[in-house]
Amino acid sequence: MTYQQTLDYLYARLPMFQRVGVAGYKPGLQRTEALAEATGHPERRFRSVHVAGTNGKGSSSHLLAAVLQAAGYRVGLYTSPHLKEFTERIRLNGQPLAPEFLVEWVARWRPTFEQAEASFFEVCVALAFDYFAQEKVDVAVVEVGLGGRLDSTNILQPLVSLITNISLDHQALLGDTLPLIAAEKAGIIKSGTPAIISQTQPAVAAVFEQKARQEGAPLLFADHHYRAELLRPPAPDESCSTCESGTTVRLCWTMWSWAWWATTSATTCRAYWLRWPSCAAKASLSRKATCAKACAR
Repeated sequence: MTYQQTLDYLYARLPMFQRVGVAGYKPGLQRTEALAEATGHPERRFRSVHVAGTNGKGSSSHLLAAVLQAAGYRVGLYTSPHLKEFTERIRLNGQPLAPEFLVEWVARWRPTFEQAEASFFEVCVALAFDYFAQEKVDVAVVEVGLGGRLDSTNILQPLVSLITNISLDHQALLGDTLPLIAAEKAGIIKSGTPAIISQTQPAVAAVFEQKARQEGAPLLFADHHYRAELLRPPAPDESCSTCESGTTVRLCWTMWSWAWWATTSATTCRAYWLRWPSCAAKASLSRKATCAKACAR
């Protein structure tokens, strides 16, 4: 098959939530686990960060991948849905999946996922995990597709789980209250694995606390420790701002870069300058030192 014929096959033959709605949603991990077993359990051959939530999980995933790449890691990124091209869903150091890999992979494993009656998303997850394993990524940032507990990506055993804010979404599938939806998202919290909740919401905080206790997972509500501020763009010849010790995470945007830094202890902070979508360099700065540019423009 050609690349276009491969896409036509995936879209036409496999149930796809974005195309057919609830009929394309197959909860449960058994089909994904079957695909993982058939492909040699690629999800066990790379480290990962697992990201769930209602709003902000996609942007959080992209930013985490950019920061990790800036630090010199070989980074996989899996997000959904795509904007223009299918291959955007699966990236290696910011570059989309090669169409040739997709064509060859689907041709090889087509009998397997047809036999398993896998959904479109389940096949996409199996594809992404196999690709990341073959490319020997240092770490993959993986965004949940829908919910968390029964999402195909939840066969991962990540280094850390991140859950962004919770609001009403996919109520027919996840529940019609915030606590019910939060419980589905909390399903990505694994035994002994640190979990970060980006925003403390009184209506659902207890859900995450209870799940973390059940799993023996360290839990951190990020807004108890850090604060984000969007600063004015700096002038061409000035540094972004003064980096204070404490709990402030500052974001600074210009037409050419993002700058991000956070304190790592009471006396030091680290600055990361990102030339979007990748970062050129980083610098360690002492307490109250002026945050200087760490990469050439």
